[in-house]
Order: sequence, then C-alpha cells, then structure tokens
Amino acid sequence: MEEGAEENYKKAGKIARSALERGAKKIKVGGSLLELAEWVEKEILSKADGLGFPANISRNKQAAHYSPGIGDDATFGEDVVKFDVGSHVNGYVGDTAMTVDLTGEHGKLVEATEQALENVLAAVKPGVNTSELGGIIEDTIRSYGFEPVENLGGHVLGKNVLHSGLSIPNVRTAGGWTLREGMAMAIEPFASAGRGRVTEESRVEILSVNSNEPTRNPDGRRVVAYANEHFPHFPFAKRHLLPAASGLKLKIALREIISKGIFTAYPVLVDDGLISQAERTIIVTKDGCDITTKV
Repeated sequence: MEEGAEENYKKAGKIARSALERGAKKIKVGGSLLELAEWVEKEILSKADGLGFPANISRNKQAAHYSPGIGDDATFGEDVVKFDVGSHVNGYVGDTAMTVDLTGEHGKLVEATEQALENVLAAVKPGVNTSELGGIIEDTIRSYGFEPVENLGGHVLGKNVLHSGLSIPNVRTAGGWTLREGMAMAIEPFASAGRGRVTEESRVEILSVNSNEPTRNPDGRRVVAYANEHFPHFPFAKRHLLPAASGLKLKIALREIISKGIFTAYPVLVDDGLISQAERTIIVTKDGCDITTKV
C-alpha cells in the first residue's frame, strides 16, 4: 500500500459513514429521494475531495444503481431502501451502505445482510480464499430463509479505482483468489426474497468516463470535456452534468456519447423479490481487518 493510503482510506471511510448514518435519519415516508441525494452528496463534498460515486437510493426489488434523476419527483413510500454512498480522499475511497425498512415488516431480511457482513468480516485475514468468504455470506443469508444475490458482490479498491476487477462473491465459488495484507476492499452482502439474481432495467442515471473521444455534437463535446475534468476516475450522475448541458441538449448528447462507448452506463439492477444490502470498506491486516467506514 502506498505511503499515506491507509490514512486517506480511513478519512474517506469516516466521512462516508457519518454522511450515511445522518442521511439515513432523513429516510421517511413522503420524503424526496432527490433531496436526500443532494443533501448527502453536499455533506460528503464539504469534507472529502470528491464523491466515490453518486448516492444510490434503491428501493424494494431494486438492488443498486438507482440515483435520482434530473427533477426526480419520487418520494419514499413504505419501502425497503438501500442507501449506498461513497467518498474519496486523494483518490482513496470509503464505500458503505445500509438498508432502511420503512415497512416495519422486513427486519429479518435486513438482519440477514447485517449478520452476513458481521460474519464475513470476522473471517477476513491474509491467506483466506474469497470462495470461503462467499460461502460464509451464502450460508448466513440462507439461514434466514433468503437467497444471496449471486451476481453481485464486493470489490477491491485502489487509488482512483472503485472496482479493481477483483470481486468478493456473495456465494461459494469455484476457485477464487487469496486475500493479502494491505488490500483495501468493500464487502457488501445482498439478500433477496426472490431468486437471488439481478437483471438490468432500462433506466440509467449513473455513468463513468471511458474515454475522451470527441463527438460531432458541440453539446456532446462540452459534456465529455466537463466529465473528464470533474469526474475522471469515479462514476457520476446525469444530474451532475447540468453545468455542461441540460434538457433536450443533454439527452441528445448523452445518446451519442453512450452509444460510442465514451461513457459507460450503469443500469438500475433489479431482482424479482425484495432486497437488502449492508456494506463496509476494510483494509486487510496481518491478523484480520480494519474497518475504515466507522465514525
């Protein structure tokens, strides 16, 4: 790990977790999703160097990647809400999530992921295979009567990298890879009351820069230049692009930009049953792990 990285991970983690816990208190029936997203992002930006990604506020059968759109008028009902936020300090990320049950009826589903996270963190240490960690998550969630989401999982972090390509599965797998001291990673169990496999919806609100290839559209050129300047490493929301273009101009520009692969799109992910999530960022130590996302 680079000099200063651990300190930066811990700063980012503390900022993210504090914002998450304070923001979670604002999740109430009738509350605005957009107002919550803007509040928590502003809170993070007041203390960190930037967002690790836009605020994810996914409800019910949505697992991830719902961030409120431009002018989004959605409000909370009696929902099961996955609230997932991230910050970065000098490129080092704190990524953390929790589930808020506004129904008062799905505490067992929420507990399944919280307990799975607690159990797997207790098993983390150098030399452990990720298949074993996935097995712990799988067994814990199934002991509650739910399905682990098999095609979602945690991810190894790096400087200016949210997803390094190495993942921590939510189920027992063939093979896997071995944890090493000094690795930073986000571990995030998902439990489903459905089949335990997400698919993509058509809705896309989260994007990331893939290249700075020019477009024919002058609005598109402004959007690409703005994103490369302000979000060169981490995902952003369409609403974050409003200083560059808005309305129909932004819509037309993004259609070309995404089709050419200049931006990567992250569709909303859904299952066929209610989903819960819990997440912490950690650093693997010689004897276990250090949770960076703690206040």
